[in-house]
Amino acid sequence: MDGNAGGVHGPSSDARLTEILIALNDEPDVLVVFNHPAWDLYTIGREKHEFQVNEFLQKYGAYLHALELNGLRNWDENRRARRLADKWNMAMISGGDRHGVEPNANINLTNATSFTEFVHEIRREKKSDMLFMPQYAEPWKLRMLQSAIDAVRSYPEFPPGSRTWDERIYHPDANGIARPLSELWPDGTPPLALAWGIRLVQLMGRRLVSGSLRMVWSESHELRLALGERDG
Repeated sequence: MDGNAGGVHGPSSDARLTEILIALNDEPDVLVVFNHPAWDLYTIGREKHEFQVNEFLQKYGAYLHALELNGLRNWDENRRARRLADKWNMAMISGGDRHGVEPNANINLTNATSFTEFVHEIRREKKSDMLFMPQYAEPWKLRMLQSAIDAVRSYPEFPPGSRTWDERIYHPDANGIARPLSELWPDGTPPLALAWGIRLVQLMGRRLVSGSLRMVWSESHELRLALGERDG
């Protein structure tokens, strides 16, 4: 379950959500995770976001089993998520928002032989051993750029109808029916400005440019800070 602290409004909504979470919590093989709790997705401001998250956890935290450390969010955000877990005495679990082809940047390590056993480790034992993969040390902005490049890249090995970016993106047509963009272009090709924009993104992914961006966007100081907190 993807938690969204800002999505609950009014007594009836509160009661319904409580009912749902209680029902899920009563299922021993279910794991309810509050995803990226420190991400201010709707840009309401950190202070207001943190207030709403804490209010959400005060109401519903008893029915949540873990907070997520996200493999595609930045160091600062994951540090705040970790402090939040400490505050509410909650387990943490690995997760990601890849939406692309990159393998997840953090994974859970376990000796569990089934998902049920893994759920027991998290829910009952609050045991969660996570490993951050080498790509998490890469600059976050560069990884986001790489995800964008992956999204617009052509994949000739894919099945027909999903090989180019405009075959994989859907938009409602004049009748409200979702269709691939490739079927909606008036002359069968993307508008010139959009095509140039895609080419620019692809250019930024070339080795020379991405190497320069890696230096500009370096987050080595963030890594040292995160490891220092861990050691402390």
